[in-house]
Amino acid sequence: MASLGGNILPLVGFNLHAFFTGITGGLLFLAGLIKLSHKRASQKSDQKRQDDDEPGLISALLLFCYGCFFKPHSSSGKANQQGALESFYAGQASAYDVTRKLLLRGREDMLALAAAQLLHKAKSESRKAGSRRIWVDVGGGTGWNIEAMSQFVNVPEFFSTVYLVDLSPSLCAVAEKRFSRLGWDNVKIICQDARKFRLEDYENGLSGPGSPGSSTPKSYFDQKRPEHGGADLITMSYSLSMIPDYYSVIDSLTSLLSPDGLLGVVDFYVQSKADFTYRNWTGGMIGRHVNYLSRTFWRAWFDLDRVALEPARRDYLEYKFGTVLTANLRNTALGSIPYYIWLGCHKKPFSSSSLPEEIIQRIDALATESPYLLPSDSHSSKKQQNVITAKLTRAIERTAPEIRSKAFDAAIQNLSANLPLPSFFYQNHHWRIYYDDQLPKHTQFNNEYIYAFTWEDSRVDREILKLGRDDVVLAITSAGDNILSYALQSPARIHAIDLNPSQNHLLELKAASFTALSHADFWKIFGEGKHENFRALLITRLSPHLSSRAFQYWLDNSFIFTNPTSRGLYDTGGSRHAIRAFRYTSRLFRCRSAVTSLLNSKTLIEQREIWHSKIRPALLSPLVSNLLVSTEAFLWKALGVPKNQLAMIEADHGSSRAVKVGLAKSTRAHAIWHYMVNTLDPVVEKTHIAVDNPYYLVCMTGGFTKKCHPDYLSRAAHKKLSQPGAFEGLRIHTDEIDEVIARMAPGTVTVAVLMDSMDWFDPDTDAAGRQIEKVNRALKTGGRVLVRSSALRPWYIKEFEKRGFVGERVGNRGVGECIDRVNMYASCWVCTKVDNLPPPTPGGSEGEQRTGGEEVDVWSL
Repeated sequence: MASLGGNILPLVGFNLHAFFTGITGGLLFLAGLIKLSHKRASQKSDQKRQDDDEPGLISALLLFCYGCFFKPHSSSGKANQQGALESFYAGQASAYDVTRKLLLRGREDMLALAAAQLLHKAKSESRKAGSRRIWVDVGGGTGWNIEAMSQFVNVPEFFSTVYLVDLSPSLCAVAEKRFSRLGWDNVKIICQDARKFRLEDYENGLSGPGSPGSSTPKSYFDQKRPEHGGADLITMSYSLSMIPDYYSVIDSLTSLLSPDGLLGVVDFYVQSKADFTYRNWTGGMIGRHVNYLSRTFWRAWFDLDRVALEPARRDYLEYKFGTVLTANLRNTALGSIPYYIWLGCHKKPFSSSSLPEEIIQRIDALATESPYLLPSDSHSSKKQQNVITAKLTRAIERTAPEIRSKAFDAAIQNLSANLPLPSFFYQNHHWRIYYDDQLPKHTQFNNEYIYAFTWEDSRVDREILKLGRDDVVLAITSAGDNILSYALQSPARIHAIDLNPSQNHLLELKAASFTALSHADFWKIFGEGKHENFRALLITRLSPHLSSRAFQYWLDNSFIFTNPTSRGLYDTGGSRHAIRAFRYTSRLFRCRSAVTSLLNSKTLIEQREIWHSKIRPALLSPLVSNLLVSTEAFLWKALGVPKNQLAMIEADHGSSRAVKVGLAKSTRAHAIWHYMVNTLDPVVEKTHIAVDNPYYLVCMTGGFTKKCHPDYLSRAAHKKLSQPGAFEGLRIHTDEIDEVIARMAPGTVTVAVLMDSMDWFDPDTDAAGRQIEKVNRALKTGGRVLVRSSALRPWYIKEFEKRGFVGERVGNRGVGECIDRVNMYASCWVCTKVDNLPPPTPGGSEGEQRTGGEEVDVWSL
């Protein structure tokens, strides 16, 4: 449904603000129409129109301009909303579709997202024979949406019935002709007020006061609409902003939507971040804030057309339903008009096998390794999984403490205030655990990941850890490559932890891509780092497998993969600074051709010769070391080296033989230079980069090759991880390690991979010791902690040994030797738990406190 037009309201007095707003908006709109005109003019002049009654482009534009800006409007004898609509649409209904394509952006995206969700459900749920799939398009106008849906599903076959509900007889008449031409008998046109539409009036087998066989209510006040209805899909395309009494319409949708149905909305909006900053149920806030000037202008302009952009419409929609996916976008073709796409479901989550409270309890168990309710396991039989999911038994005494996740705490808080659950509870997969994206500890990263690829050698990790089917792994996410390597070894569960939300968005994207894409598409995205159709794949294939926040992030950053002038995924993130520094340095010293020759070298001997004669003198020159690499800002932003880790490098260098005999100075520049030499020289000497070192290959080329790539990019890995349930054991936590392990059941983790995170701690505080104590409590006896360090013997190994661990160095970077193919760290350690620590005292930190053991009926709140 489109806007009514600027002159539908009587001009009581001249309003200068409204006048200039209208003039400016009209110019912007006409500019867009001219753009559309050029586009249409470039098509073949003899192209057959779909509808013989549809006017040509010039006629349509003239009709639109006359109807919007010049034609005086009455109420057609009806002083109501239908009269106002008909006065505006009657003369231009046949031109509606031609003139709105550029204005009403996002309709195809909303339909594609809805279709993707429905197809996912159709694939995962077996429908009973004879069951019906129903779609209700509220404010459907000319039926454009319904025909456009045929790009994504076969509408006559996929839907048993489609109801188009609209209040304008003129638009409904166009819709009747459209579907008569198409021959779609399953589409029914209902010219009616959406508030009065009852699905049970048209469908047999649905309960309701108007359904066949139902008893007549004693009075009007006895009529109660059901809690839910039978529509599998309800859509509203640019109609919510035009409905005056939107509260009652939104309320009525709850009784139309089936228990597991989907609601899709696309519409204009404006909103300030002050309205939504502290909400945790909106599904993400990327791009939602609209600046003051844009808010003022667009509200004034659309108010003239009786199109209401006040935030309350969207807010009430999000309050009445749970958010599945949402996106905040701009129509750049017409002055960056803000619009949003939103997919939702019933506020109370429904499941064919679980009660709503069981869903919340199960998600809580997924995050905490709760012994009360074991999460579904890919190694368990389907029968066992159903039994485990359906039962909320208590395996220990009622008096025992109960560990609750932050997701559970948030759910209780929202339900007690009659608010929807956070969007994570409405996802198809529960890989991603709830987090508050507005906390400063998350916003400090400015929606940017540091690592586009992981700097840990997965081959060495596999040899050290030898994960088994009963292992429960806790690891830092980074770029997710290591997490996928662990998944290939089929442990029982993997808890991926990262404080940076964007790092976890990247892991989510990889897991979703395994689940939904072919190996060819997967390789283009993560092997080459670019895919020209990434945005389409994101919407039509990946969206059902992503959390709303991750979907928002990748929709906003889809240009990373699609921009033909960009270098792709591996030239993004904080690590891009190091890669670009290498590229610029090689250009400055005119050795780019030498880099190409090194990558084309057939033998190690040839590779070494090129390195020592052409590349090393430039990359390891004192100029580069002093002016760039040794600066603290570069080390942090490009390489992720914090100041405490830098201090460890300097300390080791200060006690090195080179300093003692006078071959080097005890300065930061010398420390970094020697660290680089000890890192890079052995890599070139011992590993053939183009054949078996993907970590340095991607730095030099911006991508991987079919010959040289991480294990997760192989066809064999894709075959394994694309199987149904391959990621059922994955839990993605966006938080500090301390916070996650403090809320996990004691003695449940068998392996903790902390990478170099212990290097970040200040040795003058007890922060490292406190984390080690929490790790001890989370680990089973015999559990192992894998750490890497920039120091040969890091100070915190003694802290591990004081707290129930035995430390063993399993890798040591000697002079001229490689610790692994990355060779970035000086040592690698495995600390094995041999003793339990005493239990924490009551009244500890918030993360250590546990709530009482009584069963909680969350929906009774």
